[in-house]
Amino acid sequence: MKKLIILGAGTGGTIMASKLVDPLRRRGWKVTVVDRDDNHYYQPGFLFVPFGLYQPEDLLRQRSALLPPGVEFLTKEVEEIKPEKKAIKLAGGEELGYDLLLIATGLQTCPQETPGLLDGWRQNIFDYYSLDGAMALAGKLEEFNEGTLVVHINEMPIKCSVSPLEFSFLADWYFKKRGVRENIRIIYLTPISGAFTRPVATRFLGDLQAEKQIEVESFFMTERVEAGAGSSGKVVCYDGRQVAFDLLVTIPTNMGSELIKRSGLGDEMNYVPVDKSGFRSEKYADIFVIGDAAASGWTKAGAVAHFASEILDKIILAEIDGKPAEEEFDGHANCFIETGFGRAVVIDYNEEVEPLPGKFPFPVIGPMSLLKETRINHWSKLAFEWVYWHWLLKGRPIPFVPARMSMAGKKDVRGMTTT
Repeated sequence: MKKLIILGAGTGGTIMASKLVDPLRRRGWKVTVVDRDDNHYYQPGFLFVPFGLYQPEDLLRQRSALLPPGVEFLTKEVEEIKPEKKAIKLAGGEELGYDLLLIATGLQTCPQETPGLLDGWRQNIFDYYSLDGAMALAGKLEEFNEGTLVVHINEMPIKCSVSPLEFSFLADWYFKKRGVRENIRIIYLTPISGAFTRPVATRFLGDLQAEKQIEVESFFMTERVEAGAGSSGKVVCYDGRQVAFDLLVTIPTNMGSELIKRSGLGDEMNYVPVDKSGFRSEKYADIFVIGDAAASGWTKAGAVAHFASEILDKIILAEIDGKPAEEEFDGHANCFIETGFGRAVVIDYNEEVEPLPGKFPFPVIGPMSLLKETRINHWSKLAFEWVYWHWLLKGRPIPFVPARMSMAGKKDVRGMTTT
């Protein structure tokens, strides 16, 4: 019996296992998923924990319960991938052979990459890209009544590029709700030109930042962080700029798994270089990659992994059947951006087309609005948690939202509706 091994039981790995287990079983293949533990987190929920909107127990399920019947699940640390032997080495020395390997190991935050960032860790410097970080930050925010809050993106790319923007918007809401906003200055440090990576969305979201009195320091390339004595610190840019803080909420450098580095499969950031398809290793034709682990240039977000899975499953099955793969992926992403006060913004874009205004997913009727604050956008984001657990991870496509981005309902930069 031939074997597909999937490394990682996060969003991408779980979806791909759900999609492939039955068609591969019919072809005489076995699917094995390997991860170091049995904890699957709803990572979009980490953002809400510091503001008391989610509790830790809301965000955790068992990986083994989410994987479909017929999948072999191993909770083992993987020490190394050995492509020449078509095998993976597990902790303890056991090796498992594969016919095809799918890497879905995601990424990790690496605060140690920035000089000084760890000096004030969990004192006046916090992150929320992990559950323990989000919980620690929740306690800090409860007692933060005055001073300067700096929201800091160390370097791009990061998982969910709009998440720090959401944090700054929610912080504005949270402090206003507590009646202390007038005592708190919020500064947003970003290595890019503004709120987003594309101009139309940057203008719209930048206007929101200005409206909420969130100051922006753009093109801020961090050289080091000085935690300071007591609560006062500063972030230092390579161009000499210095921004003082009382509380620093940072998104540290994001990098791929150390496993990729140990196995000699990664670039300098431990992401796996892929061919023009965006899915296949440049070096090994029998190794595929999905999600944040790939050096594809696509946005690193769960939505991208989901849309990509609807293409990759067809590519893998075509490979097994000895047929040419005709499907291509365009880097389609959509994101809900919480803006506080029960409102949110939706953006929908791909590698070629930036976020545009309009209606989503249906022209004219929506019901969601693109690049516009609405309550229905907010409620749609909250509903997505149920969709994630009960629909997305089962490998089902989202109704009316194709894997490749549709221009239906969107308006181009001149305001002309495309259908």
